[in-house]
Amino acid sequence: MPWRDLLRPRLVHSGPITDLDVAMLQAQGIRGTVLDVDDTLVPTHQQVLTSAVIHWVEQLKSLGPVWLVSNNLHTRRIQTIAHQLDCPYIAGAAKPSRRKLRQALQAMGLPAAQTAMIGDRRLTDILAGNRLGMYTVLVQPIAPPHWLTLRNLEDWLINQLL
Repeated sequence: MPWRDLLRPRLVHSGPITDLDVAMLQAQGIRGTVLDVDDTLVPTHQQVLTSAVIHWVEQLKSLGPVWLVSNNLHTRRIQTIAHQLDCPYIAGAAKPSRRKLRQALQAMGLPAAQTAMIGDRRLTDILAGNRLGMYTVLVQPIAPPHWLTLRNLEDWLINQLL
């Protein structure tokens, strides 16, 4: 796969994850999902999920297993979030490394092609998922940033390259 394609998600969703249509994922043959945590499900440094996120993940579970895979090193925080969703989790994933995503895929017993990787960053979530052949979905951050962030710089740079 050309390097530029590794940064292109299969689907760009213009809203937050809670607006993503679960039936559309099912129509794509998705049977399992890996979710990023920070800024995808909950703003960074927060750990209480909204009822909208909890409800959406419950709908998503109708497709198959749901795992949380986060680069965040604060395992207790990720564990607290995972418990709210009753989902298995992996913290400290070091995406775009594929190792922890492979671990989640193996635990789900699903091939990468039937598993979605949903996240808010191209250089971590989308790149890691594409490197494994997952169905990648780029969503907007759950809460808009209040200042210039690394994600803004990443997006600008990637848009220049693509």
